[in-house]
Amino acid sequence: MTKPMILEEKFISKGLNSLLQWRYEPQKWFIDKQSSQLVLNTDPETDFWQKTHYGFENDNGHFLYTKTDKNFRMTTKVKALPNAKYDHAGLMIRYSKDVWVKTSLEFITNSLSKLGAVVTNQGYSDWSTQYVTDKDIDLYFRISRIAQNCYIDFSWDGQEWMQMRIAHLDIPEDAAISAGLFACSPQGKDQTVHFDFLTIEELSSDTNEVYL
Repeated sequence: MTKPMILEEKFISKGLNSLLQWRYEPQKWFIDKQSSQLVLNTDPETDFWQKTHYGFENDNGHFLYTKTDKNFRMTTKVKALPNAKYDHAGLMIRYSKDVWVKTSLEFITNSLSKLGAVVTNQGYSDWSTQYVTDKDIDLYFRISRIAQNCYIDFSWDGQEWMQMRIAHLDIPEDAAISAGLFACSPQGKDQTVHFDFLTIEELSSDTNEVYL
């Protein structure tokens, strides 16, 4: 059975879907109708991160999102061309500055990057990672929200999915949250990012749907 679609953006029109809005819009972005992609370049010193033992905090990354109070599965395909350490881009869900989740491939060196997820609750961020030897690769990400919980997966081909994280969110069960695409350059600028699509489909409260 086809699930109800909250948002389906394939980047084939001149403008963005009217349900989408920017938080910290990048200075350079456009829709490439020839390739059907959203293409952006990151502004300098942009990031999403909250308190850890070293005290770094930033909340000014580029975020293209819609809001929903439904249970959902959000999916994208992204290719980032990093310029500097920690450049990254992917999917994000956000309730507030103190409660959010992002997943991406984060550039570390020319030979290693970190595939992972950051979960922030009560204003503290953690980061679960695994090393990947490639950097300029197409990756699929998805985040599924069920009430106060989320499931984070990635895929190399958009067919076979591998789970990275299950996390609890410190939010009301029926809270409206922001969901969408993000990109950051904590130490550099002008990372080029290509997003192929953004889909958000509604899920029921049956957690078995998450594994389909």
